[in-house]
This record gives sequence, C-alpha cells and structure tokens, in this order.
Amino acid sequence: MTDESRRTTARLDPRSPLVLNTHELGRRPGSMRTLSRSVPAPDDLGVDVLGVPPGSPVDLDLRLESVMEGVLVSATARAEVTGECVRCLDPIARSFEVTLQELYAYPGHERDDDDDETVLPVLERDLIDLEPALRDAVVLALPLQPLCRDDCPGLCPECGAQLADDPEHEHESADPRWAALHHLLDTKTEET
Repeated sequence: MTDESRRTTARLDPRSPLVLNTHELGRRPGSMRTLSRSVPAPDDLGVDVLGVPPGSPVDLDLRLESVMEGVLVSATARAEVTGECVRCLDPIARSFEVTLQELYAYPGHERDDDDDETVLPVLERDLIDLEPALRDAVVLALPLQPLCRDDCPGLCPECGAQLADDPEHEHESADPRWAALHHLLDTKTEET
C-alpha cells in the first residue's frame, strides 16, 4: 500500500453517516442507486442566528448516478432548524428542506471540462464525503436574517419592549434642538 493510498483511507471513515460507498454502483455510466437515511447533524450546520442543532436528525433522500466523469449525487435533506428572530429575539423552530447536487469525479477527472479553474471533489476509493456539499447547500439556503414572521415589528429602540405585544406603543420624545422652545412654552403656560 502506498503512502498516498494510506492517506486517502485515513481521511474518510466508511462508518461515518455522511460517507457514502459507491462500490455497488460500479463505473458503468447510466447505473443508478437510491438511498434514504437519517443521519445526525454535524456541528456548525447553519449560520450564527439559525441552524440545525448538532446531533439532531437530518433525513436524506439520495440518488447516486454513475456518469462518465464520476458519480452524480442528487439529494433532498430535511431537518429542523432553530435560532432566533433578528428583530424581536424570539426563538424560531421550523422545518427546513434543501436540495443539493454534486458531481464527485473519478481520480484523474478532477477538472471540469468547461472551466479549467473548477476542481471537482474526488471519490476516494469508491467513498464520497457528503458533509461539505450538505453544509454548503444548507448554509446558502438559510436566511442570513431570519424572522419569526414576515411582519415582525421587533423591539422598541427606546425601552426594548416587544412591539408585537403593544402595537400602539410609543414614547414622547422631543427633538433636543427644540428643547429651548418647549421650555419657553412651558414657562408661558405657567404664567397664564
């Protein structure tokens, strides 16, 4: 066994839930295999304010297709995401679904024919690591500023009260540039 093949096998653990074995698919273009599995969510699957809790179930419907250059993986992932609304800071929990498609090249086919700069992920001894593609799809599909509802009014900038609880909430605040005139008005009112 060469040093390169030892490094390759050390990187991907076939027992990992997001590592797929394509050995049964073979290298016959046109062969296809479908899988459904539930895997625990990896760490950091999301953005700062919204994401999939680590270890929570992620349901995957996968289709593996053998093509000339490698294996085309098409998948739908479903999970529960949690976080907080960026306007009112209320907790958010909702179902989330994302689709992804990634071509994993056979060794020697790493370059995309259309674009010499694009380097495709490579199969490592018939193994595919789905985690980077899943992470990219989830992070890109999540909103950067999640809301508990589309018309969330947020918090009062003066006192921090929930504006959804009291839509008529407001504060009497005078522009400091007019304070001297208000003082004159108050003095005039006291004299009369």
